[in-house]
Amino acid sequence: MTEDNIKKVWQRYYETVPEQLQKVKSIKKVATAFNTNIDAVVKISGKKLSEWAENVGLSLANMREGENKILNGKDAVRGIVKCFISGVGEEWLCNSVLAFDWLKDNIGYDRLQMGGQGGIVANAMAVLGVQNVYVHTASHPKLQAEQFLDFDNLLTTDDDGNLCKAREINRRFDLPLIHWIIEFDGGEKLKIEDKEFICPKSNRFIATYDPDNQVLKKNDEFLHSLDITGFDYMILSGYHNLVDYDSGIERVKETIPLIQKWKADNPHSFVHLELASTQDVKVRKAIIEYIAPLVDSVGLNDKEAMDVLETVDYELYEKMKNTSLNAPQLFEILLKIKEKCHTPRIQLHFLGMYLTLQDKGFRITPMQNKQGMMLAATVAATKAGTGSINDEKVLLWAHGREVADRGLAELENLSVYLKCPELYEKGICNVAEYEVIAVPTILVEKPLTLVGMGDTISSVSLIGAL
Repeated sequence: MTEDNIKKVWQRYYETVPEQLQKVKSIKKVATAFNTNIDAVVKISGKKLSEWAENVGLSLANMREGENKILNGKDAVRGIVKCFISGVGEEWLCNSVLAFDWLKDNIGYDRLQMGGQGGIVANAMAVLGVQNVYVHTASHPKLQAEQFLDFDNLLTTDDDGNLCKAREINRRFDLPLIHWIIEFDGGEKLKIEDKEFICPKSNRFIATYDPDNQVLKKNDEFLHSLDITGFDYMILSGYHNLVDYDSGIERVKETIPLIQKWKADNPHSFVHLELASTQDVKVRKAIIEYIAPLVDSVGLNDKEAMDVLETVDYELYEKMKNTSLNAPQLFEILLKIKEKCHTPRIQLHFLGMYLTLQDKGFRITPMQNKQGMMLAATVAATKAGTGSINDEKVLLWAHGREVADRGLAELENLSVYLKCPELYEKGICNVAEYEVIAVPTILVEKPLTLVGMGDTISSVSLIGAL
């Protein structure tokens, strides 16, 4: 099939997206936990980053030294430079007041918005029309409340434990939890000493100072209310903030009985775990060992997949860590992860393509997955192209746009590798005991934002698979 013909085929597949969006409104209850915070977003140029590097004394000799955590301004700039040069997104924890003050005084922000997977997904679910969205917040002062959309279907608990509209709650003694989202564009140039670097891909670096979510603080009143309301879907996140030296593994284990109770009380529900850039290797391993086997679905991106591979097959990780990964390699990584954690469904998103690997006979059919993934691709492209999805009227902004050539190329590459031509033409095939679903996505050349993109993709793919 020619390139023009396959594009037309996928264009026809994407025509079902508006119908799929309408189906989402039939979902009664979606809950999100645990992490919600405030994001301070700033877009930087290569020139500005060069200035920061010079100001903090970052040199070519030391820009790759040290751990992935922030103790001072130099560490913060080192993290941004690392992501800028590689075009990757990472989140590093800020573990000192000194570093927090440097970020506040030097980085600033262009705007404040909802942060944390739990909060971002909750806003997305509300605007997509889910009837009731329950969102866990460890902290909920007025500044946090202002980041929630002004929707009556978006709920959490107040000081007295009553479920109320999230926008109107002010737990006035709570501390605002602020994360810096530092975005940069592909093609920008950075100069350190006499060497010039060109950013290969637009992405972001997150500097997190968050004492509540860093210990996975739980809102007991909210958890009690969830016992009463129940849920159809739970989008679980926040483990990536934990560190081993601060009882991180114990905090991971503490949530095991909670998840087991949720699943027992809501036997027809779906529990999805959204992974993130988990810098502590021991915590990362604990998440895969203790949490992933309990849930129905896991979502991650290509960078996070490599991070997980480090814990499940170090030999393969060493072979692949310095390569530019393609779809066949990512498939093999996903297979390794699935064999380790036994999660029924795993979804990977990377530039130009989404890939789902699930057990045969899973409750969500391959066709339903495909429909949900195309809805997610459209909503994600809308978010990238318009800067937000805060209004139902803009959700289909990207509908009708062509799928990306890059995505089609990766899809063809994977179909050839798997010897399944139907994957290229239909997006669905069977490999051994697994069902494989892959879709080329819609790419926006100069995205206005990338914050929360992965969370949006994973959650919309799941709840849109109806």
